[in-house]
Amino acid sequence: MLAAGTSAAGLTTASGEPLADRLAEQLRRAGAAEVRFAATLDELAALADAATGPLLVSGTDLVAHTAVLRHLATSPVGPTVALVLGDPPVPGRTAVREERGQVVDAGPLDALDGEATGVFGGALRVGVDDLPTLAAAARAAAVGARPVAAPVGPVGDVSPLPAGGGAGHDDPGSAVDRLVAGLAALGTLIFAQRVRLLVAHRVEDAAGLVAAEAAVTAVDEDRAELRLSVKERDDFFSTYFVSTWSPYVVRLAARLRLTPTGVTVISVLFALAAAVLFGAGGRLALVSGAVLLYLGFVLDCVDGQLARYTRHFSAWGGWLDTMADRAKEYLVYAGLGFGVSHAGLGNGWALAIAAMTLQTVRHMTDTWYGALHDEAARRPRTTGVSGGIGDRLNAASTRVQADTGSVSYWLKRTVVFPIGERWALIALTVALFNPLVSLIAVLVWGGLAFAYTGALRTLRARWMWVPVLDTVDATLHRDDGPLARRLPVVRPMGPLTLAVIAALGPAALLVAALLGDAPDGLRWAVPVALLVLLAGGLGAGAAHNGPLDWLVPAALRAAEYLFAIAVGVVGDAPGWLIFGYVFVLTVHHYDLTARLEKRQAAPPLHAATLGWDGRSVLLALLAIAGVVSIGMATLGAYLLVVFVVSVVLAWFVRPARGARASAAPVGAGGVAPR
Repeated sequence: MLAAGTSAAGLTTASGEPLADRLAEQLRRAGAAEVRFAATLDELAALADAATGPLLVSGTDLVAHTAVLRHLATSPVGPTVALVLGDPPVPGRTAVREERGQVVDAGPLDALDGEATGVFGGALRVGVDDLPTLAAAARAAAVGARPVAAPVGPVGDVSPLPAGGGAGHDDPGSAVDRLVAGLAALGTLIFAQRVRLLVAHRVEDAAGLVAAEAAVTAVDEDRAELRLSVKERDDFFSTYFVSTWSPYVVRLAARLRLTPTGVTVISVLFALAAAVLFGAGGRLALVSGAVLLYLGFVLDCVDGQLARYTRHFSAWGGWLDTMADRAKEYLVYAGLGFGVSHAGLGNGWALAIAAMTLQTVRHMTDTWYGALHDEAARRPRTTGVSGGIGDRLNAASTRVQADTGSVSYWLKRTVVFPIGERWALIALTVALFNPLVSLIAVLVWGGLAFAYTGALRTLRARWMWVPVLDTVDATLHRDDGPLARRLPVVRPMGPLTLAVIAALGPAALLVAALLGDAPDGLRWAVPVALLVLLAGGLGAGAAHNGPLDWLVPAALRAAEYLFAIAVGVVGDAPGWLIFGYVFVLTVHHYDLTARLEKRQAAPPLHAATLGWDGRSVLLALLAIAGVVSIGMATLGAYLLVVFVVSVVLAWFVRPARGARASAAPVGAGGVAPR
């Protein structure tokens, strides 16, 4: 806690204890291993210098449910999180502007670059990597200076505040406010923790304290936490057909001491059973599979709700949930594909492969557009002409999102074909009709959704003009192998153009193989398609700073999948084998996107996966040699083993070694300004 002589420092609660002492006890119950009072910002800076784990920093003027502080301490959205309230800004308090859950600006109301969306709630959690920046911001605020981001290094230097640019260092109650404003000025990525259903207020006098305590007492904390386990904004099907009763399952799971990971595993088993029933066929099996699929989706929602209710978050659990969601969906596609073929309704495996490829490429664009949008929020657009179509689309989207519950709001959320709607469509169509209708429905709606989101996002991306791939390891997330990294760079065409060209050769080969009477006769065309595919590697070393270069990873995924499918068709490989090989590729690529979202490094054995170029060259050689089926099975098994070993190393072996090697305990500390 930071104690800087605020007017609330001497206030006494209804129970007779000092407000600061009660807040200190709440911090301990929220998970702080140790609570210290820092009389000055310089003392806080010294604590930040010595800390080995994340710090909880709070002013002593905060009156809130303990759950509010526990949510702040355990928030999984990012390492550094600030409490944000919807109260109107007042002098001496820091106003904030948020975009997509990030605090993109903080400071006095009249100094914000845009309209304020809330006010700082007087408490924040600072991640380990941001502790040096916290110390710099505290020292700058202590002398009434404005931190300025340095050209090199994470900390920066300080420069005097201009007249009227902020509260002075001895302004009552302003120490923690100037601290968070300083962190924002230094470019720290701060996520916003909003208070919903619970109560949090900053008080300045006895009357305010009495009113705030009454508001806290009026709310049942446990009941509010159970309701908070449900996402505030979810999709239509999840909101009205799952979340209306899933909290009861959450409470039961908590009483049974089930973990979120355990619930995830059970949901996978439900989806697997549904896939088996879809493959078996028969009306009873199809209806039973549809019911199990729905219940599996309920459990898929419950695992996240249980994590939020019990505050049991982990990087491993988040990763596993992401990977399990895709694995379940694609297992269901496999069951539907087998069911179509088994019933003699057509080539079910071809439809299943198409559905899986479409959804994966869609998800790649979703991930990268999200990264683009987050980067745009951190770096407000300064180029281009405002008022264009992208500007109008952005404003229209914001208006629709703000109109929660309206017809336009639900249409916007439903038309993009989210996971809940996909599960519902599959369950209904397979129960009422058959697996063939189900797969066709998924492909049609998925294709329309891809076209809709792709068109709108392209227009908005051109307006934002953010070179998002310049902010990450493009080689890693392109999934380039040794060959692509050594190819010459063709800069004038741009990496996106080259990636699109790379997909055209495999697409042409696949069409020719599907339409021809003798696909095996096209083995001579495989090297040609490979050369076109490798054109994508000519952009590996170029700057990915175009407004649409966020589409490059998805284009390369499409190119590799199309080539693998084409080689499988030319080599007369069974449909289930082609599906299995592409499935292994999708698992590998979802691992990369999950790491992108968490800004994590490459998997331990990433080099052993050979890159999209290396894998494609091997497939081409197998096709020329006439051993596609054996070779594809061997390569797929090899990649799967590499993936499993990489997972074990990344999530179990290396953390265990790090824990044994670390002598210092790691945990959350509590610091509170007075």
